[in-house]
Amino acid sequence: MSGDHTGPAATIAARVRHVESLLERRGLVDPQELDRALEAFLARASPANGARLVARAWLDEGFRARLLADANGALPELGLSMGGGLQEQRLKVVENTEDRHNVIVCTLCSCYPIALLGPSPTWYKSEAYRSRVVRDPRGVLREFGFEPAPDVKINVWDSSAESRYMVLPRRPAGTADLDEPALAALVTRNGLIGVAPA
Repeated sequence: MSGDHTGPAATIAARVRHVESLLERRGLVDPQELDRALEAFLARASPANGARLVARAWLDEGFRARLLADANGALPELGLSMGGGLQEQRLKVVENTEDRHNVIVCTLCSCYPIALLGPSPTWYKSEAYRSRVVRDPRGVLREFGFEPAPDVKINVWDSSAESRYMVLPRRPAGTADLDEPALAALVTRNGLIGVAPA
């Protein structure tokens, strides 16, 4: 697991917040305009974006391979990006398989791919989740009502200031006849975080 929250992006973010505060106090920047820009970004940020990625990956083997190899490079194929902040964050998509299940966390704060998953749930930011999912991922998954088989290996991925993760859930059985929108409707935000099967 990685978790560098003190790297260059974190330092830049702190400096930007400081400069923003100075500009606001001197009346050079309108805080309401900054709020409007943030609201516009958040209006485009939704778990439906991540669900669209998953549905496309379930239907298109080439897209799935590109998404797993270079998620940032594959996002524009669906009109998406990891931009919107100070810099574009790296996205790594990790795939659940028959013998491996992935869960994401940010142990030091709450780094999270907002553009693809929408605003993070309260529990994701809680100290209880952040500390326990690393020590006892099976116990945490059980609390969410999901229990992978005992022989399934669970990988926990720790987001950082520069890198974000998203889970590519396994395609549910009996969905061979579904199109992309119908498949996307099966994907939940919890599945994209890894605390649910899809």
